[in-house]
Amino acid sequence: MSNKLDRPQILKQMKLSIGSDHAGYQYKELISNMLKEKGILVVDKGTHTEESVDYPDYAHEVARSVESKETEFGILICGSGIGVSISANKHTGIRAALCWKVELAELSRRHNNANILCLPARFISEELAIKIVTAFLNTQFEGGRHEKRVNKIEVI
Repeated sequence: MSNKLDRPQILKQMKLSIGSDHAGYQYKELISNMLKEKGILVVDKGTHTEESVDYPDYAHEVARSVESKETEFGILICGSGIGVSISANKHTGIRAALCWKVELAELSRRHNNANILCLPARFISEELAIKIVTAFLNTQFEGGRHEKRVNKIEVI
């Protein structure tokens, strides 16, 4: 698997939002810098230090950004990835997927049309985080039989 964002048709003029709590701050900075180097417009929703903060505040900011279509995708990082995932999924049209393996990132896009990637900073290496982000952004939704399933997610 390539560690490059190598499908420009997907990434062309891509704009995404990113956010983290204190536990995910270093990963957020690393991922943001990598994406910017690839020409992706990154909207940083915070936090901006390693001081303790409440993860829902940043998860809601990223989710609102994707929900309102200000950005196409979002990335959220906290210690476990669980809190930001739960928070983001409270928003209409958000399909936030907690991924700790490359294959999960690919499946979250291919089968679930996930639009926010959630990462567990305390459980994956920086190198793996970059690979997961790359897989998430390079994978397209398959549609077909998955389309009706994804449409059934939003019941409310």
